Amino acid sequence: GPRTGAEIYASACTACHAVGVLGAPKTKNAADWQPRLDEKGYDQVWKNAINGIGAMPAMGACSDCTDEDIKSAIDYMIEGI
Repeated sequence: GPRTGAEIYASACTACHAVGVLGAPKTKNAADWQPRLDEKGYDQVWKNAINGIGAMPAMGACSDCTDEDIKSAIDYMIEGI
């Protein structure tokens, strides 16, 4: 069945986003995420994750993720900020 944002994060995102590798916004860290969201908007942040940006490869190196999976992972990472 479909994976949760937490499952996608654990399998594909945590290596960089848990500690902020090469400037990746840290998970559930408002100081890292809010400026990006304010400047670019959610949809652009999502598109950047799909297409890749900076050191982040397209789809965050999640070769079996859909666009909606990426959205779920982002939602997980910004939850509660």
